[in-house]
Amino acid sequence: MPKWKSWKKKDIQLLRQLAEDGKSWEVIAAELGRSVEAVQQKARRLGVDVVVPTLPTPPVTTTTKLDSRELIPVQEALEILAAALKAAGEKGLDALEIQRLNAVATLARTYENLFARFMQYREIEKRVVELEAKYARLAKEKG
Repeated sequence: MPKWKSWKKKDIQLLRQLAEDGKSWEVIAAELGRSVEAVQQKARRLGVDVVVPTLPTPPVTTTTKLDSRELIPVQEALEILAAALKAAGEKGLDALEIQRLNAVATLARTYENLFARFMQYREIEKRVVELEAKYARLAKEKG
């Protein structure tokens, strides 16, 4: 069983200073020769906030690799669906052509639904990124 180590005044001062300098939990724990959990508990009891500045990195979103200009507009998908429905109504189609038109219609409907959801997700992600930036700015101002 590990031996409990009491907190000395200099340990508490070092904890406060390292937290103020923006050091991570791991760095603070290593400097103090304690576990991360012990440092976190002591910091919480002392009311010390540890806010580690991070390098700004672009957020990873559903649109990171997908350029929305590559997507077929919903109107075009609906036009394809309308053309498939019109062609399906023609007389003399063989079974294979009917199956192909059915597949096109199904794909167009699926695309329309997924495109609408994609646009909703983009708006949600945009808002999350804005809130994260606001939180980071507030944490910086507080620190």
